[in-house]
Amino acid sequence: MVESVEERRGFARASWANVLGNAAKIIVEGAAGLLFGSVALLADAAHSVADLVASIVVLVWGRSSFDEPDDTHPHGHDRIEPLTALFVGAVIALLGLNLLYSSVEGLLVGVDVQFSPLLLAALAFAIVDMYLVYRYTEAINEHLQSTALEALATDCLNDIYTSFAAVVGVIGVLLGQPLLDPLAGALVSVLVVYQGVEIGRENIGYLIGAAPTPEKREAVTAVLRDHPAVHGMHDLTVFYDGPVLEVEVHVEVDGDLPLRKAHDIESDLVDELRALEDVGDAHVHLDPSGIGEWKDQVDEVDL
Repeated sequence: MVESVEERRGFARASWANVLGNAAKIIVEGAAGLLFGSVALLADAAHSVADLVASIVVLVWGRSSFDEPDDTHPHGHDRIEPLTALFVGAVIALLGLNLLYSSVEGLLVGVDVQFSPLLLAALAFAIVDMYLVYRYTEAINEHLQSTALEALATDCLNDIYTSFAAVVGVIGVLLGQPLLDPLAGALVSVLVVYQGVEIGRENIGYLIGAAPTPEKREAVTAVLRDHPAVHGMHDLTVFYDGPVLEVEVHVEVDGDLPLRKAHDIESDLVDELRALEDVGDAHVHLDPSGIGEWKDQVDEVDL
């Protein structure tokens, strides 16, 4: 319980860092963009408005994933976390498409901006701001392994990329080549859309109970295979329940074992499976070996 409270607090601190970091970026870039008519900075600030909304959603909603199981959610609240990450991924993809539209529009009709060193100063602040938030989020998430925080960290990197694109545009204005701004923005927007889609794809898998990689399934099989009391297994199912794995399996053991001994074997297998990385829970059903009624099962393995 103490660890859960600490994890919840760490999640909240990282979420607050993203909220405050995005708010500061919006104020600085928005002020500079309005003052000097920089479309690049205004677009980057507008980008961060949606990031701010996503950060607030993660802060308010994502912490619920740490709640204990209750009458309404007997299996816990793990799926809330990938749901918030899916929201962030969708926001990132939509922002990337919006940036791509603005960039293409700038290439077609041109841009009008007045150069000032303050524009570069505002962008430098934005880059450092987002880098510090990114590092802080990653440091906390190294222990939590939260998909929602990982999505926010990815979004911080996207902000850095878009800010660098804006730097290229401002320097292009200084050098008399203002079209560098929308050109750089178009290249970055493709990356932003790709990352948003990847975040969404990964978390959709968590939400619909997708199967893990063959390597993770093999790790589960190895635990069962290596136990000296196990003669075989069948009906092995490994799937995601939120960001953690659930294991369901029928294991064949000596049918003449005393009930207490069989119970101890089942408990050992459950503990060993839960000790695997990413495995949240395991359900092991013991069957007497040698009967042969399961031999047609695809997942049956003789040991």
